[in-house]
Amino acid sequence: MMSVRAGATADLREVADLLNDIILAGGTSALTTPLSASALGDWLNANRDRSAWHVATGPQGDILGFQWIGPWDHLPSNACDIGTFVKIGQIKLGIGSSLFEATCDAALDLGYDWINANIRADNSGGLAYYQSRGFRIWDRLEGVALSNGHIVDKILKRYDLRDT
Repeated sequence: MMSVRAGATADLREVADLLNDIILAGGTSALTTPLSASALGDWLNANRDRSAWHVATGPQGDILGFQWIGPWDHLPSNACDIGTFVKIGQIKLGIGSSLFEATCDAALDLGYDWINANIRADNSGGLAYYQSRGFRIWDRLEGVALSNGHIVDKILKRYDLRDT
């Protein structure tokens, strides 16, 4: 049975390993360089009063995925950015869906009105995941240079947390 809980400092090594496997596989994340657990902790815990992250764990307590929300300079203060990462080989098992429920609650608690997903245009799995959650396209960034020099387009999708 899977469960979702707030991420903690003790999770950082396992979460970094999960993320680094995704980065090294390539093709889905805008991140191109593996991160240490310390560097990942700095990112996940930056702006602590405006960000949150959750982990999904399996029956043995192993981390199957994590999701983060927090501010992004290109968004208004009532919006947060989201990142979703699921262990390689574990997609389509409801991990992202379970994480998203906790993330929406956290976003509302932090005072956000909507969530932005910044997705590589060539990441068909990520685009499908966010669409299945109810995100809709609101912008596109063309010719974005990743840290390794690779150029990609980005699709920005929006999920409204409150009725407008």
